[in-house]
Formats: sequence, structure tokens, C-alpha cells
Amino acid sequence: MKGLSGFSVAVAGAGLCLFSVNARPVHAAIVAPAGYVQDHGRHWDDPPAEMDEMHRKGFHDGVEGAKKDFDNHRSPDPHNRDEFRHPHVPDHDREAYRQGFERGYQMAWDHYSTGH
Repeated sequence: MKGLSGFSVAVAGAGLCLFSVNARPVHAAIVAPAGYVQDHGRHWDDPPAEMDEMHRKGFHDGVEGAKKDFDNHRSPDPHNRDEFRHPHVPDHDREAYRQGFERGYQMAWDHYSTGH
């Protein structure tokens, strides 16, 4: 009886080896984390490539502002954010900053409110 149990363990071990040979690789089951866009490898909150530095700064701040508003259950309005009304940028850059801010805010709000 003792020899039979050892034999059973050997057969079971061999069977596991055979099944593992046909198993799918682990990396095949990995999917992109939530929030990642599959095309072009971009993350949803990356500013568009055509934006200049000031638009990108506003875009990033808009994304952060929308996240704060969403987390605090505020109504979605980028014009209510202090960063939008009183941006800490030179006067000649305010329009570009605000354009980027509005775009980033809207993209983030859409992302948070729809879950993707």
C-alpha cells in the first residue's frame, strides 16, 4: 500500500508537468490596467501631442482639478477652480493655459464619471 501511494504521487506529478506544457503563458492573460488606452500606448490623461508647454501645463492642472471636484462630489465646472480663474503663469500665457485646463478638465471629468 505504501508503494502504491508513492506511485500515485509520481503519476500525479507527471500529469501536472504534461498539463503545464500546454498551458498558456502567464503574460497572455495580462490586460492593460483600467484607464489605459490600447492604441498608441497612451494613457488617458496624457496631453495631446500637438499641445505646447503652456497648454500641457493647463491640461495637467485641469485633470487634477477635475479629480478633486469629482472626489469631493462637486459639480463639474472648470471655471470654478482657482487654478483656472487665477493661474500662476505669465499674463501672456493665460489664454493657452486656460484652453489646456478646460480640455484636461473635460477629459478627466468624462473619464471619472463614466469609469473609463
